[in-house]
Amino acid sequence: MTAITRRHRMAALFKSGSISVAGKEKTMILISEAQSAAIVTPELAFSAVRDAFIAAIAPSAVSFPVVMAHGSDPKNRFTIKSASGIELAGLKVGAYFPSNDARGLPRHASTILLIDQSTGRIGALIEGSAVNCYRTAAADAVATDALARPNADVLTVIGTGHQAAYEAQAIARIRKLSRLLVVGRDPSRTGSFVQKLRSSGLPAEPSAAKAAVQAADIIVTATTATAPLFEGTWIQPGTHISSMGSDAKGKQELPSDLLLKASLFCDFPEQSVRIGEFQHADSTAMPIAIGSVLSGGAPGRQNETEITIFDSSGISLQDLYMANVIIERYATTTLQDS
Repeated sequence: MTAITRRHRMAALFKSGSISVAGKEKTMILISEAQSAAIVTPELAFSAVRDAFIAAIAPSAVSFPVVMAHGSDPKNRFTIKSASGIELAGLKVGAYFPSNDARGLPRHASTILLIDQSTGRIGALIEGSAVNCYRTAAADAVATDALARPNADVLTVIGTGHQAAYEAQAIARIRKLSRLLVVGRDPSRTGSFVQKLRSSGLPAEPSAAKAAVQAADIIVTATTATAPLFEGTWIQPGTHISSMGSDAKGKQELPSDLLLKASLFCDFPEQSVRIGEFQHADSTAMPIAIGSVLSGGAPGRQNETEITIFDSSGISLQDLYMANVIIERYATTTLQDS
């Protein structure tokens, strides 16, 4: 289904922020975490995020400044990312609550709200923590598919957290991997993470940082680092790097000298240089929006030896497009069952 067809179909399903079910009109669509997690797939996420990247470069699209906040306990943080496009407007609240450890709950939670643009009311609310994991990994996969060499087959993942596994799986869907090298700080946790990837069929193995970076065709960093994770001189010609962890001032995963000799791409240039990885780039750097590459408006990789970097600081249009297709699948199923 094309993006235009999907939008037209959703115009009927999500008109005025309501869906008619068995003759009754819902004033707000509410999709729980369990429901959205049962709907989302890697393929759905890849398509939705690709559409969102292209939509983000439209003149009418606006990504508003990120709001960073915290709960009554300052260690419990949340961010609000909002945007408007041709047909969608809304926001995502992304929470990180370490205090959930004591309750046996996940630290991360994501909730997406779509605004009914005819009334200003909330048209839909989607609990989407699993959706967010797929969305973030899809952003990596879409950009890597566009920028990495077609024959790239050695992936290095730096980071062993929950999101890193989604990243590895997403890259394995767009390139046939011969090796998957994992770099982590804690040997025990790294070993467990490697075993998890192996059990899913991926050729994972633990590695020291220098060896993994030197061997890589593709590098994905998925950490909360505030200092470079490796040295720029370790990077080989032709490597593609996706920085997935830098989304606030002070965060940094890549060495600044590497940014000087690489071609820079991102989801949203203005945000990337403010809070993303490219806040550490030279002030004259002009990263290219990946949507421009996908739409044919800008070149991507231009030769086999070029080093490319994609910075994903995360934009709300990705969340809105994910919500859109989740609602579509949910509504279709609901209508069929009614």
